[in-house]
Amino acid sequence: MSAPYKTLRQEASDEVIINKSRFIGHACPCETEAEALAFLQKIKTQYKDATHNCYAYVIGRNAGIMRYSDDGEPGGTAGLPMMEVLKAQGVVNCCVVVTRYFGGVLLGAGGLVRAYTQGAVIALKAAQVVVMEPSQRYLCEVGYPLWDKVQHAMKSLPVQLLSSEFTTAVTFTLLVRETDAADVLDTLTRVTDGRFEALLEEDSFEAWPTDEQA
Repeated sequence: MSAPYKTLRQEASDEVIINKSRFIGHACPCETEAEALAFLQKIKTQYKDATHNCYAYVIGRNAGIMRYSDDGEPGGTAGLPMMEVLKAQGVVNCCVVVTRYFGGVLLGAGGLVRAYTQGAVIALKAAQVVVMEPSQRYLCEVGYPLWDKVQHAMKSLPVQLLSSEFTTAVTFTLLVRETDAADVLDTLTRVTDGRFEALLEEDSFEAWPTDEQA
């Protein structure tokens, strides 16, 4: 699998008032440029009465496509500062749009840069930056007497318990990072004295919290 990459968990927005101008930051995960453009068009349609809808997007796990626009603001005061936020956060496969409703007070070039930077920052915070890491999903099974031991062990393991079912035994689904899988399975095998079964169901990229969120 490829290396981990950072993107956004969900579409979200937030807003701030700066010198009577209303800035609304919108952010959305996008796998392709077409998705980014569709999100941009949706925001432009929704806020068609806004003074500006400036944007920046990065597509490709290696940031192969990078586009931005000032949408009528003075050159270099909106789209580029927003792009710098995306680059600083290291996020890809996402689009940010900052909508402005002019409040009658001119902000000046420096003020605009700070405002659009803040708009992008609050948008990313609302959408939640996550790390997409190579992960594995396992279908596991243990007997009832061992379930408490497994639950206790999982509290200190880097795993996500996706589901559990109690029938003739306890069957449960675990999500682990590819790099942690061997250690996790070894630990669960050890605490159950080898009476633990695990079947690899799927390899995929999954969202894990960043260090700041962990």
